[in-house]
Amino acid sequence: MEESFSTRRIAYAIGGAIAVILGGTVAFHSAIEESWLDSFYRSVVTSSLTGLDSVPSSDAGRLITIALVFAGLTIFAFVAAILVEGIARGVFTGALAERRRRRRIDRLEDHYIICGYGRVGRRVAQEFREAGARYVVVDINEGAIEYAREHGDLFIHGNGTDDENLAAAGLATARGLVASSDSDVDNLYITLSARAARPNLFIVARASYEDVAEKLRRAGADRVVQPYSSAGKEMGALMLKPQVAAFLEAVTGTGGGDLQYEEIEVTEASGQAGRSIRDLRIRHATGAVIVALRTSDGSFDTTPSPDEALDVGDVLIAAGSSDELRLLEELFAPRERVGG
Repeated sequence: MEESFSTRRIAYAIGGAIAVILGGTVAFHSAIEESWLDSFYRSVVTSSLTGLDSVPSSDAGRLITIALVFAGLTIFAFVAAILVEGIARGVFTGALAERRRRRRIDRLEDHYIICGYGRVGRRVAQEFREAGARYVVVDINEGAIEYAREHGDLFIHGNGTDDENLAAAGLATARGLVASSDSDVDNLYITLSARAARPNLFIVARASYEDVAEKLRRAGADRVVQPYSSAGKEMGALMLKPQVAAFLEAVTGTGGGDLQYEEIEVTEASGQAGRSIRDLRIRHATGAVIVALRTSDGSFDTTPSPDEALDVGDVLIAAGSSDELRLLEELFAPRERVGG
């Protein structure tokens, strides 16, 4: 918290007020020979500027009263200065913003958690923003938190290895977690903690080396990404097979093309289970192309037959423009039950 609103300055103000009241009590008791209770009462009402019980009969009592009034004014002015500085520096507005941010995180469901907001984490967040996905950032670094604040991201200022921070980020209702810290050790702890708390959570983790990647898989990561290895493979492919690399860059969207990929799960509510790709006329109805099919047993068919019947739990991997993929999602959207 800002020094202008520190507990030390507040303690000074409280200590000063107590000292003035006690000093006034002793002074009134000695000067005008009132009882201790009456002297204390006179000291309180005088220094707090709430009024005067009565005008002291002696000059000494009147001088003490004047001194207490000025002391009270000084203390109130000091407290007012602290409050004004606190408001000017955003102490109170910051506290309100903090509460609003916490409430927004508490209401989140089916969101993603990004643990580690360095270069990799920020690129992940950019993908989420472009896709309209909700996410929460968890990072201990002040620079990363400031970056998240500037971009309007929801965040938890803390280390993702702490179970309490993961819980505060909404782990109980999250859809997935990205362990993208620069530290392999932190990513391992984050993965272990998240998997223990949520056995069904989808976890993607970052690893610097293959041996770390294997440990992350054993810890419970569903997918492990090695940025250095991936970058090396891509650079090698660009040199050895430039046209193939250019094509892959175009179809994966990294080259800024219109072609995008989407995964569509076949659910019982969609009413499309048991029908084939040919029966659904997916290409004619939507314009999207089915490039692969992941069956419910986890295997991939990279050349699905148009006559293959779809089962509940199958996942279609489709390519197309954003409008074409939207039409495909509508084709497999849950159908309303018709009563009769």
